[in-house]
Amino acid sequence: MTVNGIDVASYQSTAYDTAGLGFVLVKATEGTNYVNPKHDAQVNTGRSRGLVIGHYHFQRPGSPAAQAAYFLQHAAPKAGDILACDWEDTGVPDEDKDAFIRAVQKAAPGHRVLLYCNRDFWLNRDHTSFAGDGLWIADPSAPTGKPRVEHAWLMHQYSEAGGVDHNVAQFASKAELAAWAGATPKPAGKPKVDLSNVIAAAKADPKAKQGHQTHAADVRLVEGALKAEKLLDAQYAGDGSFGSKTVAAYAAYQRRLGYTGADADGIPGKTSLTKLGTKHGFTVVA
Repeated sequence: MTVNGIDVASYQSTAYDTAGLGFVLVKATEGTNYVNPKHDAQVNTGRSRGLVIGHYHFQRPGSPAAQAAYFLQHAAPKAGDILACDWEDTGVPDEDKDAFIRAVQKAAPGHRVLLYCNRDFWLNRDHTSFAGDGLWIADPSAPTGKPRVEHAWLMHQYSEAGGVDHNVAQFASKAELAAWAGATPKPAGKPKVDLSNVIAAAKADPKAKQGHQTHAADVRLVEGALKAEKLLDAQYAGDGSFGSKTVAAYAAYQRRLGYTGADADGIPGKTSLTKLGTKHGFTVVA
């Protein structure tokens, strides 16, 4: 299941159609000398219609740190807003896009930070596979929600019909996307993780195609806790796939608890998962 969204810049109206949408990503800045003159109005349109809001920066050659500071100054994100690096300039090497994303993550730790690029950049120019908190991939030649990349993706820009870029995000609902982004307050009581779901995911996802999701909602909570434990890199946390990196991270967590041998195989057990949930805010149900 996916959520529909669009991305807009100065080429689009401030009164864009929001029917059927769950999110909008608005261009904020470019380099260190351009601000989208419609940014604030386009953001306000999305907020007034209850959309999850994102801001993106078109990266140009030059200091990644200076561009990150310029972006955050002019985007002025609110709690729950998504941030993104737009990597399209051939003069920007992948190490600079990595540095920009990391600079934004450091300066705005409460926000999710994505990488936007097209399929050619991801397959032929990227050499680090680093996409911050998620890959936003442009592949308009692919069917909706089926971009032609092996890496786990979070958003797919699939069409430019009607002069607007159309996207889908890998979430079951706008509420789930908002919760992931931090836009909604936590509900009364702790969220629940089904032990049988994460066990099934830990066994199935590593054997499937990269990025395969078996029980994404449950897995994202576990991934977030492993990231907080500094055992799982940000690029894998939140993708909803209990792949080999997450299995390895969970095995490291099990060893931290004192488990050895087959008891530290990366497959969650009730005792270890309960301890993780108690520390990081979720309840385990069998």
